[in-house]
Order: sequence, then C-alpha cells, then structure tokens
Amino acid sequence: MTNPTSTEFNNNLLSFLDSSPTPFHAVETMIECLQQHDFQCLNEKDSWGTLAAGRYYVTRNDSSIVAFNLPTTPIVETGFNMVGAHTDSPCLQVKPQPEMVKHSLWQLGVEVYGGALLNPWFDRDLSMAGRVSYLDSNGDIKNTLVDFNKPIAIIPSLAIHLDREANKDRTINLQNHLPPIVMQVEESDKSDFRDLLLQQIKQLSPELDIAKVLDYEISLYDTQKAALTGLNDDFISSARLDNLLSCFVGLTALVEGDVAAASLLVCSDHEEVGSASTSGAQGSLLESVLMRLTPDVEAHYRMLQHSMMISADNAHAIHPNYADKHDAEHGPILNKGPVIKTNANQRYATNSETSAYFRQLCLASGVPAQDFVVRSDMACGSTIGPITATSLGVKTLDIGVPTFAMHSIRELAGSKDAYMLKQVLSKFFS
Repeated sequence: MTNPTSTEFNNNLLSFLDSSPTPFHAVETMIECLQQHDFQCLNEKDSWGTLAAGRYYVTRNDSSIVAFNLPTTPIVETGFNMVGAHTDSPCLQVKPQPEMVKHSLWQLGVEVYGGALLNPWFDRDLSMAGRVSYLDSNGDIKNTLVDFNKPIAIIPSLAIHLDREANKDRTINLQNHLPPIVMQVEESDKSDFRDLLLQQIKQLSPELDIAKVLDYEISLYDTQKAALTGLNDDFISSARLDNLLSCFVGLTALVEGDVAAASLLVCSDHEEVGSASTSGAQGSLLESVLMRLTPDVEAHYRMLQHSMMISADNAHAIHPNYADKHDAEHGPILNKGPVIKTNANQRYATNSETSAYFRQLCLASGVPAQDFVVRSDMACGSTIGPITATSLGVKTLDIGVPTFAMHSIRELAGSKDAYMLKQVLSKFFS
C-alpha cells in the first residue's frame, strides 16, 4: 500500500471490507497490514519498559487495536496526532441457545446489535462469522475465528398477498420475525449450533486442536461483495462502510506515514452500542497505552495537551429523495470531500479551534471540506469523539465521509471521498 492511486486505494478498500465481516476479522486484517509494514506486536500483559523508537501495535479482546509510530523526539514535547474510528457495525448476532425447529425448518434465534436498519436484512444471502472460544485436548480454553464464507441463511419476507399493507406500514417484531432459516430438517431434529461450529472449524482448520466449542460471538452478514457502483463508478456500495471505511483510511495513512512522526490510530469496538466496554472507547485501552508511553504523570498530561484526536466516523449525505430530513445549508454531497460534524450540544467534539485546523489540513491537501449540522428540530447522533475528549482531555474534532443508508445491511459512499480523506489524514500524520 505504498502511495496508491485512487483506483488502487479503492480496490484495497473493497478487499478490506470483504475480508472483515466482524470486528474480530477487521482487527486480524489490520494486523496483517501492520506487520507487513514492520509494526511490532505489544502485549498488555507484558512489561513494556522504555520502548525504543519504532512502530508498534496492541490489541484488546481481538476486536480493538491501537497502532502507533514512536519517534526519536520526546513525545512529551510533540504529543500524538491521533485518528480514532470503530470496528463494529449494526448487525444480527446469534443468541447463546439459538436452535429452533418450526415446520421442519431449522432456525437460529438472533439479537439485534446496535441501531440496525432492519428491513434490508430480509431476502439477503447471509453467512456467519465471528470468534469461538473452545477447549483443546489438554483442557485449555483458546479462541479462534470462524467464517462460513458462503450463503447459509436467509430471512424470507412474508409475501405481499398475506400482508397487503406491507408497502405502507411494515413493522418488524424483533423476536418473531428475524430468526433466519438455515436448513430443512425433521421435526425431531436436535442439531446443536455449537456442534455445527465445531464441524466448520475442523473443516477450515484441520490442524487446530479443538475438542469442544464452549461459547461464541457470531454475527450474520451479507455475502454480497463490496463494489464500485454507478454508471461511472461514482459510488462504493458495501456492508459495514460505517465504520470500516474510516478504519481503512486511518490504517493506510498510518502505514504510509512518516515513521519519524508521533502518529497513532485507535479502532475501538462497541461504538454502535455506546462504547461502554473494556474494548470500547469508554474503556481504558487508549488511555492505558498513552500512560505506559509517558508513565510520569506530569509528562503524561503535558503530552496530551500537545496532542490532537481526529474522530473519523461517517456523516449523513443529503439524500435526494428525503432532502427535507437535512438542514439545507449543511447537507454534505457525495464525492465533494470529508465532512466536519458540529453540534452545539456537544454530541460531536468539534470546536472552532479543531475545525479550523482540519480546514487548514484540507487546504494544504487540495481537498474540499464540507459541513454537517443536524436539523434543529431533530435529535443528533454521536460517536467516539466526545467520549475521547471527555476521558483524555485532548483536543478533538469529529469528521467523516458522506454516506447514504447508514446502518443498513448495504450502505453507499462516494468513490472519491475515502481517498480524499486519506490524503488529509496523511498530511495530519506527517
């Protein structure tokens, strides 16, 4: 990924999206890239001591990651230029005891993760992936990732003949209407989901010493590949653009960046459900990394005041069919550049100082900047920016690329915006 053109960049982005059906897989894919660029793995359980200048990364829960360049110059005087994003996306997760047999059909009980737009999940070719915790032959608990990597489930819609008002007033009962159909069986079938996982893992990784599946975090995902769409390839359509697109942009800018610059990328899990977890932005991962790099308390807080965080999470583009849902003066347009997100009630962490700095970065990069403010009569969402600003006391702003269909099973972004944001973040990391 050395100085890719926009075409190469987008092709790499599509591959990243396809290889990252869950936060666990996203972090695994990011690690592969970091290791190719000489980043060394740190373990939170080990003593780090005084790290030499170099490139490092550390993970937590296999689903969150911090990667950074440690320069030769004292970071207490320079601080870190930081980019934050999140690895999770709204989806359907398999319950702990999911097995159901109804009318000779084997189904799985699922729970909605995050604020998912549910209607688009129907009639899609779905697969499953995630992390599995298992016992090996020695009785030790270990983890592995699994991906069925083919269509194995579907949630069929009810025919319109049986719901004449479906196009006017379709409601979804989260308990009754979402269990996907996986296979046809006899009514007496006692198939166990954990046994199914065990068989799949043995098939995919026959060298793995796995005796019994204990537990899992498995999500359903759409098997349709990410793609450039539109007559002139103007758009990128994919699952999980929110927010794997920002993860990839930050990752690319970091690995291409100046190794002598104090730059850092943090990609946290659980943003879509409030970030309150050990691996979420409200957890201690980023704070603990920064504290271990500057263990002296006064030096630590001096370092933070020299630092800045750019929180990168997608923004709502103005939708031509629903333009009245936007503030007309703050409606970002696809392929017109990254978006500065502002909210008077601090749902975003942007202030005049941090937004001015980002506008200057855009000018220096030859990239246009746009603005988003939610309509004054509508509620505003939030992201990791205010959480980071509150916990660390670091200068922060919230930005993102404009998208349609946020939280759908398939979202849409402009094919130029991610690359433009990469150019800006590369300038920031330099």
